Amino acid sequence: MKYLSITSFIVFLCSCGENHKNEGTWSVYHGDAESTAFSSLDQITRQNVQKLEVAWTYHTGEADSGNRSTIECNPIIANGMLYVTSPQLKLIALEPGSGKELWKFDPFENTQAYGVNRGVTYWTDGVDKRLFISAGSFLYAVNPDNGKVVESFGSSGKLDLRQGLGRDPEQLAVESTSPGIVFKDILIQGSAVGEGYDGAPGFIRAFDVRAGKTVWTFHTIPQPGEPGWYTWPKNAYKEVGGVNCWGGMAIDIKRGIVYIPTGSAAFDFYGGNRKGKNLYANCLLAVEAATGKLKWHYQLVHHDLWDYDLPAPPNLLTVTHDGRRIDAVAQVTKMGMVFLFNRETGEPLFPIEERPVPKSDLLGEEVWGTQPFPVKPPPFSRQKFTEEDITDISPEARQYVLEQIKGYKMSTIFTAPSTEGIIQFPGTRGGAEWGGAAVDPKGILYVNANEIPMEMKMKPLDEAVKDELLATAGQRIYTLNNCATCHGADRAGVKPFPSLQNISKRLSEKQVKSILTTGKGQMPSFPNITEKDRNALIAFLYDKKDAFVTQFAPKTISGETKYRYVHNGWNPLMDQDEHPGLKPPWGTLNAIDLNKGEILWKVALGEYPDLIAKGLPPTGTQNIGGPAVTAGGLIFIAAARDEKLRAFDTATGKILWEYKLPAGGYATPAVYSVDGKQYVVIAAGGGGKVGTRSGDTYVAFKLKE
Repeated sequence: MKYLSITSFIVFLCSCGENHKNEGTWSVYHGDAESTAFSSLDQITRQNVQKLEVAWTYHTGEADSGNRSTIECNPIIANGMLYVTSPQLKLIALEPGSGKELWKFDPFENTQAYGVNRGVTYWTDGVDKRLFISAGSFLYAVNPDNGKVVESFGSSGKLDLRQGLGRDPEQLAVESTSPGIVFKDILIQGSAVGEGYDGAPGFIRAFDVRAGKTVWTFHTIPQPGEPGWYTWPKNAYKEVGGVNCWGGMAIDIKRGIVYIPTGSAAFDFYGGNRKGKNLYANCLLAVEAATGKLKWHYQLVHHDLWDYDLPAPPNLLTVTHDGRRIDAVAQVTKMGMVFLFNRETGEPLFPIEERPVPKSDLLGEEVWGTQPFPVKPPPFSRQKFTEEDITDISPEARQYVLEQIKGYKMSTIFTAPSTEGIIQFPGTRGGAEWGGAAVDPKGILYVNANEIPMEMKMKPLDEAVKDELLATAGQRIYTLNNCATCHGADRAGVKPFPSLQNISKRLSEKQVKSILTTGKGQMPSFPNITEKDRNALIAFLYDKKDAFVTQFAPKTISGETKYRYVHNGWNPLMDQDEHPGLKPPWGTLNAIDLNKGEILWKVALGEYPDLIAKGLPPTGTQNIGGPAVTAGGLIFIAAARDEKLRAFDTATGKILWEYKLPAGGYATPAVYSVDGKQYVVIAAGGGGKVGTRSGDTYVAFKLKE
């Protein structure tokens, strides 16, 4: 046992509070270990919020000129510093009161490597301390005082997240876009993995914070003999990927339970090679934080075919049901639902009904016959798309959308993907996003939502590629590795992702090969592509008709996996002016009473200036990033593509204050106090999947003196 001095012991007790419970601090991603995104600070109130002004601005200097870089970081305040990340995934320490840069850590050593990082993790025992940041395939331990790598952690200060997954690490694409979470001296870490047929498995792992040694591993795709193995084909554990936690976690420190939301199995839209219920995909897991032992689970989507990952950390809160105070855990979803459970037992606090869903017309596919629907609270996003739901902002817009969807099936929330094509709704960008929800001590949950239909059409893999041998090799690789998902089957691009047509006029083959190896912007690396296949892919992209013909013959796929389908990408249904193709609102902010299971209010989040100029009321916009709620009765949220940070009244949803940021605030604000003054800070990184201009700024606000 390690003994501390009285002084160190006091510091240790204070640091435990700093790490785990938000008492006016914001030292953990999403505010605290319970992921409440709630601040007890109340200096800024409904009455004085109009007096907010810019306290300081910090520029990283790294915005991508192509408007594809972004900043999704939720800053944390710990160790007397404010820690942020940049578009190129640098870790930066700032002075919280002034925004002055104190130090900078570059995991890529001055090479350009844009990516996504939503925050970092801080740990201290009162004597030792460190920060953990993920960049590329590595998890780094950094000294919080000076930004130097902690050499004693892992291999010279870092761990390779591709290791320890039971497959060849050189063939895996694994990173972590959201920070891990700390329990005592253990860092519990999720991951982001590929979503194609050869994606890596998304096992949850816990590491010793000092040495980086693995403490436990939870197999989200069960191994032979483990509970849940029977819900998959017998060899799925060797072949199927995904089932990862990419959105973050929450911990009940007192009970020692970590709550882990998982994503779908890969490939996301076809499961003929993974027949069954597919535990523990799309589950909320309650796991003993010290041991990795499963306490309970609940699957929110069976045999996912819609990319309905659980997208955000669950929220721990206390609710009142039938006069009893119950410690609960709430999980928001892409489907626009809230599932509420007893934190200790996993018992649903409102009834959940298993309702029949339609079958699939894809060869080899077996849809699970029912899906869970919570009876309360009601969904905070619409659940179907019919002709009545098509946009009515103008006759021209309606007619344009009608033409776009000719031949497509209208759909409900669980209409199976089809070769005929469906309008998926709420869609992969619908309902809650990775920003998730905030909760207050009264049991009220605040969540922003998207309502953006998606055009989705499936094709058998062999029909999705051309007949000639070269194209079958290169385009098969292009399709199987999900390149077509973002860049289109015809390489014309799917907004905001760029066209790859005529790529030779913009990039050399060497540059493309480098991007495939290291990734760039929203694009991950593809280490699973061999050198030969990489050359075949480049030959296809550069339209080389005479190269790589003989050595890259089409691959034969036999057995139960011979039926493989691909889809046409994540294509939002838009009108001729790039507005969503259904009736507004397209983005909302919602207040939901989890004591009663009722929606208290719903308001539009964001606006299109061109529609406001035509006299339309605010429609809401696509929104990415989440809310922070305060004891002052305010919800701070940016998220919308109109680039404004707003303060809403928690009681009514009324906008009380707004500020136009230098770029879109596609991140979650942090709330903290320095020298008796309350601050709100937000990353204004723009760009990314929303496709607006990229930014490089952090902006902090406080009340005017």
